[in-house]
Amino acid sequence: MSTSLYERLGGTDGIQRIANVLVDNHAANPVTAARFVDTDLDKAKKGAAEFFISGTGGPNVYTGLDMVAVHRGMNISETELVAVLSDALDALRKNNVGQREQEEVLFILFSMRDDVLAQ
Repeated sequence: MSTSLYERLGGTDGIQRIANVLVDNHAANPVTAARFVDTDLDKAKKGAAEFFISGTGGPNVYTGLDMVAVHRGMNISETELVAVLSDALDALRKNNVGQREQEEVLFILFSMRDDVLAQ
């Protein structure tokens, strides 16, 4: 039996740590920071963690909107998407996530490209 990505990311605790760094990265990144000015960062961290937990083989705890609905009207650019992926890679590295898992997470995030860009 193979181990789920959820488990390889450290389960709920590991994913919460990754999500915390990820959202902090987005809020500090000059390319994406303006989108987080009026954001409740604790709520964003919780939502990001739940999304990752549910999407990587953990318990189904995500109750948020789908990616199209969340990003509708935001007109996210390709540059912003690349910045988000870079922030994600940094969060994974800061949490000592292995290369294989980094690649899997980035693949999953990039696969949502069409659901996020210029909605």
